[in-house]
Amino acid sequence: MADIYSSKQLLHLVFGGELTDLHAVDFKDLSKLDIVGIYPNYAAAYNAWKAKAQQTVDNAQMRYFIVHLHRLLDPEATPPTPR
Repeated sequence: MADIYSSKQLLHLVFGGELTDLHAVDFKDLSKLDIVGIYPNYAAAYNAWKAKAQQTVDNAQMRYFIVHLHRLLDPEATPPTPR
């Protein structure tokens, strides 16, 4: 089963923006969302997320997120748990 997922693209979206409240995911201005990119695996997405988060560390309201696009595109398929 692991062979099936090792060759599949597991797309991830990295994006962020300034929040109105630190305790909710409500963006101040949707027109100013920063779409960092779409990545072929979680490791690449995590690296992009970490870089953007570090660039904006001085703005407490700024948050970046990783969205598992492959789960939205094919919710029936769940990759195996890493060991």
